[in-house]
Amino acid sequence: MSSTATQTTTSTTLSGVQDSSYVPRGPFRTKLNFFKDPADGSKPHNYVEQPPEGQPQRNFGETVVDIEMNDVRGREEEFTLDKDAFQAIKNIPSEEKDFVDDDHIKNTYYPEVEKLLLDHVPGAHKVTLFDHTIRRSNPDAPRAPVTRVHVDQTARSTDWRVKLHNPEEADELLKGRYRIINVWRPINGTVQAHPLGFASADTVEDNDLVPVEHRYPHRTGETAAVRYNSNQKFYYWSGMDNDERLFLKCYDSKDGVGQRVPHTAFVDPRTPEGAKGRESIEVRALVYG
Repeated sequence: MSSTATQTTTSTTLSGVQDSSYVPRGPFRTKLNFFKDPADGSKPHNYVEQPPEGQPQRNFGETVVDIEMNDVRGREEEFTLDKDAFQAIKNIPSEEKDFVDDDHIKNTYYPEVEKLLLDHVPGAHKVTLFDHTIRRSNPDAPRAPVTRVHVDQTARSTDWRVKLHNPEEADELLKGRYRIINVWRPINGTVQAHPLGFASADTVEDNDLVPVEHRYPHRTGETAAVRYNSNQKFYYWSGMDNDERLFLKCYDSKDGVGQRVPHTAFVDPRTPEGAKGRESIEVRALVYG
């Protein structure tokens, strides 16, 4: 256990009131935001940056559902990319400490992520890291945790990504197995607030997913929103720390395996008053083989 995790124990005060070092763990219930169809029946879309004047950021709504969240802590080995489309990995060191300079992140942290994927994804022979996002739970942050159940990519957008980021090899790479995997981790110590929830691919139907145009200023991608289905089973990894990594598979071209993992940040009602806000980084990777 890291020094950060040691300092943020799961104890409470004698009065039963949680102090600010409390780390919520174990199963509990919370509310998640799922997809609600646009009222006018139009194709769902979301603007990544500022929308055109008079246009909403997104044209679809949300359905709030009370969900049981299951803790993978202590059960990490039960879950695999091929079955669940997520995987939990512990005890990973890193030379990147600050996460404030993009060039430094790319030069220092990206090679670590590439090696991690090659070492832990069976069959992988080539990795192309194409971007990253840092999220911070404060009002001034450029990117905050996303509290809406979603999948970052679809089959179509993954094909587009292959052609965009590996154009010279794309035709050959698309003949083999290709995946998009996000590598997620906290960067400011043990997560107490806005943890990440994710549904096992084994419990998610294709009909639960709704393609959404993801509109950038100069191109359009595609993500997937998620309709609630009572068969879906959601998990989280309590108290994730800086030396832990979560693989989140967004798409897999291979049939017969877990294709994608819906995920979302969520509000944990057990988060103690005064807890630090979550800060995290997710690096997105095309994984071939």
